Amino acid sequence: MSSISTIHYQVDLAQAAQHCFELCLTIPAPNALQRVSLPAWIPGSYLLREFARHLSGLQARQGGQDLAVQQLDKATWEIACAGDQDLQLRYRVYAFDSSVRAAFLDAQRGFFNGTSLCLRVHGREQQSHALSFAAVPPNWQVATAMTPMASQALSYQAASYAELVDHPFELGPFWLGRFEAGGVEHQFVVSGALPVLDGERLLQDAQRICEAQIEFWHGPADKRRSPVPFSRYVFMLNAVDEGYGGLEHAASTALIAPRRDLPRLGQTEVSEGYVRLLGLISHEYFHTWNVKRLKPADFATLDFAQENYTELLWFFEGFTSYYDELFLVRTGLVDEARYLKLLTTTVNGVLATPGRKVQSLAQSSFDAWVKYYRPDENSPNSTISYYGKGALLALALDLSLRFLGEPQHSLDDVMRGLWQRSHAGLDSGARGAISEADVLSLIAELGGEALAHEFKQWVHGVEDLPLAALFEKAGVLLRADKPSLAQRLGLRLNESNGVVNVKHVLADSPAQAAGFCAGDEVLACNDWRLRRIEDAALTLSAGHTGMRFLVSRDQRLMTLSLDLPLARAPGAAISSGSEPVLLSLAEKAPTRVASLRKAWLSG
Repeated sequence: MSSISTIHYQVDLAQAAQHCFELCLTIPAPNALQRVSLPAWIPGSYLLREFARHLSGLQARQGGQDLAVQQLDKATWEIACAGDQDLQLRYRVYAFDSSVRAAFLDAQRGFFNGTSLCLRVHGREQQSHALSFAAVPPNWQVATAMTPMASQALSYQAASYAELVDHPFELGPFWLGRFEAGGVEHQFVVSGALPVLDGERLLQDAQRICEAQIEFWHGPADKRRSPVPFSRYVFMLNAVDEGYGGLEHAASTALIAPRRDLPRLGQTEVSEGYVRLLGLISHEYFHTWNVKRLKPADFATLDFAQENYTELLWFFEGFTSYYDELFLVRTGLVDEARYLKLLTTTVNGVLATPGRKVQSLAQSSFDAWVKYYRPDENSPNSTISYYGKGALLALALDLSLRFLGEPQHSLDDVMRGLWQRSHAGLDSGARGAISEADVLSLIAELGGEALAHEFKQWVHGVEDLPLAALFEKAGVLLRADKPSLAQRLGLRLNESNGVVNVKHVLADSPAQAAGFCAGDEVLACNDWRLRRIEDAALTLSAGHTGMRFLVSRDQRLMTLSLDLPLARAPGAAISSGSEPVLLSLAEKAPTRVASLRKAWLSG
C-alpha cells in the first residue's frame, strides 16, 4: 500500500486516565478546501448518536503553518489549504461509553469503533486508509480484524473509509483464544473475565456455531458452493457486571455480556445466562452474511451523516433472530425442549405487545430511527419489535414451506438462494443487495404465489401470524400458560427493594381502564401495603374480584379500582390473544409430523 495516497490516523493512548483518545490525521495532497466530518451513526444501530459531540480541540497544520478550521455544521469542518503538502489534523475524542456502539478508554481497557474516532476525508473515501497506535501501555494487546501492516508494528490498513470504520479495536490485557472454523482462523477476545473463565469450553461451543453457520451458507468443506467471505474473524467480548448486546461487522463482532454468564471451570450445566450468550454469539456471527454482505438495496451505499431508511429490518434482524437460537438446537448446544422454551419467550413477548395490532413489520423497520431506539412509556402500545415478530415471521415462513409437500423446501433454501443469486456475476458494489421483491420472488418460486401473497400480508399487515396451526402441523403443542397478576392487570412494572413502580400500562387492559399511568407507585391494595404486585391477589376474599389500589402520583395519593378478569385455564388450547402461552413437544406425533419436526430442528 503506497503511503503517498494513504490517509493515516495515529491514535495516541497517553491520556487514557482522562478517557481521551488523541488523534493525528494526515491527509496527503489535500483539496484546496478540504472538508472532514465524523459519522452521526454506526451501521447496525439505527439511531443518530451524534459522535461529534465528543470531539474537541480540532487544529490544522500544513507545511509547518497553522491553518484556520471552520465548522460548517454539527459534525463537519472545512480547512483552506495551500498547495499539496500533507495536511495534519489533531484532535481529541472523549471516550467513556462502554457499549459496543461507540468508544471507551481508561487505564485498564480501550475499545473503539472507527465511526467514533476517525474523521471522514471528503472526496477521498475510496483511497487507502491506515491506522497506527502510540503510547500503548507495555502490558496491553491490540485485537482487530483489520489487516496488519507487515512493515510497522501496531499499524493496520484498509482499502477505503467504509472498510476502516467496519473494524472495531479492543485494547488492553485481555484473554485471547483461537480456533479454526471453515478453514479460517477465529480469535476470541474476552476483556474483564473472572479467573474462573472456562475459555476452552467457550472456544469449543463458539466453534460449533461457526462451523454450522459456514456450512449453512457455503456447504460442507468438500462441497463448498462459494468461498468463506473473510480470511480471519475476531470475537470481542467485554465481560461486565451488567450489560448485554452486540454489534456486527464484516469480519468481527463486538459483544457485551455479564461476566457471570460466561462458562466457569468445573461447571458442566448450561446456565440460562450462558445460553443467552451463545445465542448472542450465534446472532452476530449470522450477521456476517445476513446484513453485512446480503444487505438491503437501500444500504448499498451508506450515508454516515443522516438516517438510512429501509423497510427490511424484519428480514435482516428478525430472520437473524430466528436463526440464532435455531442454531443452538441444531448444533446440540441445547435440546429440543429447551429450544421450545426459548421460542416460548419470543412468542409471549410478541403476544404481550398491543403494538403488534398497530404497527406492521415494514413500518417498524422504517421507523427504527425514531421509535425502536427511542422507546417511551407508550411504546408497547404503538410499536412492535422487528426482532421478535420478525423472528416469528421467519418461523411461520419456514414451517409453511416445509408443509407444502414434495419437493420439500424450507427457509434455509430461501436464505441460500438469496445469497447465491445476489452474489452471482455482479460487481462488488451491487453484490449482495436485495429488495423485498427479491424475497417474494424466491418464496413464490419455492412455495407458490399464494404463499408469497400471504407472506407479503404478514409483512405489511397487523394481524397475528397463524402460529397455532403451524405448530400443530409441526407436532408442537401451543397451550395457555398461567399469567402473572401484572399480566392480567395489563401492567409492566419495576419492582425493587419493596417499591412497585409502573413502567407501562398496556392498551385496552383493566389497568388502563382503571386509570393507571406510567410512573405511578403502587402502595397498597384493599388496604394492605404491597411490597410486590403478586401479593395484591392475597387481599381478595374467596369469590371476590374487586381490587382497590392506593397509588402515589406526583406526590399525590389516589385510589384506582378495577375487577380482576378471569384468566384462561393453564393447559387450555389457544389460537390467539395476549395471554401467555407455553410450547411443548407433542408426545405422540404421527411419523410424517415427527419427520418434519426433526428436519426443522436438526437442519
